[in-house]
Amino acid sequence: MKFEIKDASFGYKKGKSLYENVNFSVESGEMVSILGPNGAGKTTLLRASMGLLKWTHGMSTLDGENISDFEPSRLWSKLAYVPQNNHRGGSYTVLQSVLLGMTNQIGMFSTPKAKDIELAEQTLDRLHILHLRDRKCNEISGGELQMTRIARSLVSHAGIIVLDEPESNLDFKNQMIVLDTLTKLSSEGIGILFNTHYPEHALRRSAKSILIDHGKVLFGPTPKIITEENIESAFGVKAYIGQFETDNNMIANVIPVALTDHEDQKNTGKEDCDVLATLSIICSKYEESERINSILHDFNDILFGRMGMPHRKRDLYLISVNLDGSAERIRMLAHQLSLIPNVSCKVTYAKEEL
Repeated sequence: MKFEIKDASFGYKKGKSLYENVNFSVESGEMVSILGPNGAGKTTLLRASMGLLKWTHGMSTLDGENISDFEPSRLWSKLAYVPQNNHRGGSYTVLQSVLLGMTNQIGMFSTPKAKDIELAEQTLDRLHILHLRDRKCNEISGGELQMTRIARSLVSHAGIIVLDEPESNLDFKNQMIVLDTLTKLSSEGIGILFNTHYPEHALRRSAKSILIDHGKVLFGPTPKIITEENIESAFGVKAYIGQFETDNNMIANVIPVALTDHEDQKNTGKEDCDVLATLSIICSKYEESERINSILHDFNDILFGRMGMPHRKRDLYLISVNLDGSAERIRMLAHQLSLIPNVSCKVTYAKEEL
């Protein structure tokens, strides 16, 4: 399934656009994040994309068909929406709330059948919250409520799930639970589109990102969109994008350090510099090694040496790759590999004087 926004513009006032010429897409199995400063129109972009607000120009399509031509029941069987987690869930039980996601299938005033209840329970179990089945939504935590809403979107069998700030107002643990769940759903073939206030979440989770920068809507591979220069332009903040080394991976992080004057912003051009590096990869499944090979093939222009070896005792594959190319290209390669489950990868750069 492909959810695509084509040459779209939107404005609340006639003759004044919030943004123009918006083009982006989300396909099955993709995770796409939307970032931008407060007031930039992230939620508005989501709502217009889903048809809850009307584009001034352009259209939103599902598999090439304009969603304005869909009957509501048909549209919401393919597209699911999880709003902001900024209010309690009412007096419904968790199970009842999830069953509401089947309204398009069982009817607004129909009684759920045994098979409907079974599906809802299976979905709760899939998200590890079956134990909350009979709890009221206004009695559970914010993270549990957000998982309940995701479960409600899943029972609709939607191919694309749109979420508005799903990890906001949650503690570290519940943020991880929500993000891990979205990553897993994406790996299972569901398209995920979500707003976030956290650039590092986009860097660690999304293959593609959208950045709203003073009316411009930038879209592309996450490492090309979430850059120090783009963050400075959009947010007016000088930030550094770095990596923390763990036992298994290099993890991207964004650290804001100072407010900036937009007039003083300069492009350093450092991403255009060629660098020498080695990439070490460890994966645990044959299927993952095949996916790694496919990604490496796409970056063949910067590869000049490679060695792979299975570790049969541990059923692991170890791969070492030599790279010579732009820092941006190497960063894009490492980012794509880091999104594969059960894969550890690290890049080591040569010192400049070498």
